[in-house]
Amino acid sequence: MRISVFRTAHFNAAHRLHNPKWSDEKNQEVFGLCNNPHYHGHNYDLEVKLTGELDPDTGYLYDLKILKDLIKAQIENRFDHKNLNLETEEFKDLNPTAENMCYVIHNILREHIEPEFEITVRLWETARNYVEYPAS
Repeated sequence: MRISVFRTAHFNAAHRLHNPKWSDEKNQEVFGLCNNPHYHGHNYDLEVKLTGELDPDTGYLYDLKILKDLIKAQIENRFDHKNLNLETEEFKDLNPTAENMCYVIHNILREHIEPEFEITVRLWETARNYVEYPAS
């Protein structure tokens, strides 16, 4: 039986959207308020979806306690209450847009979850804006 399980998480982080190859004027034009040189923050909501074949012995697709602990250790502890531009290696040279964040989170989790499970990550930057990787 093919099935999916979901786990949600939450973290808060600050960032500044800025392309160092561009002038200050172009950055302001493209990124607007998100280019604030003093940074700004979001309350991010994360959803991780695993899809695969049900284990007939356990009745589980994936132990959600393991997934919870993995998300806590690899994502929340890494990004929560951090300035993404200044305090994380992942965004030292990568613009921390929601799209890039979602992709990075997916790749971090992919390193720790067995390849037989498909992973989909959704990241809400606001109650009205979210991104998903991979795209459906």
